[in-house]
Amino acid sequence: MFQNLRQSMAWLHTWFGLVIGFVLIVVFFFGSLSVFDREIDRWAIPETRFDPQPMPSFDELLLPAFKKIEPDEADYAANMATLHDPAKGPPTPRLSLPADEYWAYTTHRDPVLRMGIGFKVPLAKDPDGHNHIHGQITIDPRSGAVVRADQLKIGSEWFYPMHYSLNWSWKNIGIFLVGLAALVMLAALVSGVVIHRRIFREFFTFRPKKHTQRSTLDLHNLSGVVALPFHFFFAFTGLVVFAAVYFLPVSLFPLKDLHDRHEVMEAQATGLPRLAAGVPAPLASVDAMVVEAKRRWAARDMAGEVGFLMVHHVGDANSYVSLYRAGSNRVALVGEGIHFKASTGEVIREEPPPSAVGSINEFLTGLHLQHFEHWLLRWLYVLGGLLGCVCIATGFVFFVEKRKAAHAQSSSQGSRVVDALAVSTMTGMVIAAVGMLVVNRALPASLAGKGEWEKLAFWGIWGLAMLHAFVRSGPVAQARMNPAWREQCWALAALAVAAVALNALTTGDHLVKTVFTDTYWPVAGVDLSLLATALIAIWAARTLALRERRAPASKSAKADSTEPKESAGVAHV
Repeated sequence: MFQNLRQSMAWLHTWFGLVIGFVLIVVFFFGSLSVFDREIDRWAIPETRFDPQPMPSFDELLLPAFKKIEPDEADYAANMATLHDPAKGPPTPRLSLPADEYWAYTTHRDPVLRMGIGFKVPLAKDPDGHNHIHGQITIDPRSGAVVRADQLKIGSEWFYPMHYSLNWSWKNIGIFLVGLAALVMLAALVSGVVIHRRIFREFFTFRPKKHTQRSTLDLHNLSGVVALPFHFFFAFTGLVVFAAVYFLPVSLFPLKDLHDRHEVMEAQATGLPRLAAGVPAPLASVDAMVVEAKRRWAARDMAGEVGFLMVHHVGDANSYVSLYRAGSNRVALVGEGIHFKASTGEVIREEPPPSAVGSINEFLTGLHLQHFEHWLLRWLYVLGGLLGCVCIATGFVFFVEKRKAAHAQSSSQGSRVVDALAVSTMTGMVIAAVGMLVVNRALPASLAGKGEWEKLAFWGIWGLAMLHAFVRSGPVAQARMNPAWREQCWALAALAVAAVALNALTTGDHLVKTVFTDTYWPVAGVDLSLLATALIAIWAARTLALRERRAPASKSAKADSTEPKESAGVAHV
């Protein structure tokens, strides 16, 4: 079928990249936004615009806040019938479910604190298994005041999950699809290296004034080579992070007995009770446990704050408290957990240093999730993610430019469809994200269910962008440029400026204030990024307009003949 290895790799690179590239560009773009997800949260919810806070007092602030948490109605409705055993009696009413575990989580970038409860189902089908109905709230750690639950944390609750699950949570289909895309991406990266024999030269080759096909291929090669280690590493570590999810369907039922036996052995080895004793017991001062945990961490030359706190088997004689250190000062995803007997405060277990394999896993996971405090490295993550978007986007454009003249002659609609999909997943995707921020500031803060309206706006704007891309794609079938590219760039610029203006009008936090008089970089950074996006979009729109005027349809037909010999016969994505 193919004359040599390079041609077979070219076919693999082209079609793997084309089919899965529409998923990968979403993953890269929203992964880039997720680097600053907490900062986007501050922009989206103005009442949370204050300085990050450490874990507050459990005894004085968190424990009373836990009493305010109720089991989530949707979680109760969706899972109670599955967890409850009707043969044992009627189901326990939602508000009567007993608390079984508490948890609280914060980072060095979080002004607000997330906390939740796992409520136990008393008459469960599997009383020894995980049979929780969950409930959670977000509070102001300075006062304990509850942040309204119907306000969407756009960064951490929408953009970040879009990165790894496409916000398609049913049966974890989104996570599996992104995992498949990451696996295919590894194959595309390897095949891309095989295709490009002169990869070092391509690192220094970019001819922006050449025709679209040539300059696009140069930029595709350049962005792919520059960020090759980043792309390979993050595709691989993404698979590592979600390995347990990918193998869950295999292990959930066939290996359940082995899993249960392992839990029993682990509980015996660590001294951490797996099950509740069924005997009530009080809760000692957790604040005293926090002081002791900090002392022990400092003695091990790794002083730090508590990042995650959990109380297991609440109110039971077997209850214990787990305190995990925040890992803001290192790349590895650290825990250094210390576990206390809840009723007395005595230390049950201090987790030892991880094994060599465990250390590697913590490093790979921490490098991917970037919980560390290093702003320059965070911006390098953003740059790497955006280079991934550029590499995929230019691959789409090159695919269309290389084929649209031939497709026009044969009346094929292939290039037209691919081009419209490319517009939808490039400019359309960014328009949807920025449009969501515009809607966030345009809707009244008191609107009930505001977060749901913002989600609908996101999908609606993206859908309109896709419709526009297909409606305006007619010229592509005639080997000309799709005007939707230029028009959506102008729309993106207008939306980005509108978002900054609306933020200033609705909150008073304009750039003069957030940069100079009352500096608050999370909000200023989002505003400045939006203005930079607007400038880039304007430049792109003007450049595209010039190319539309200067490039008649006949010029596109000549593009293929001017390709260098090195690329002849090799299809690039």
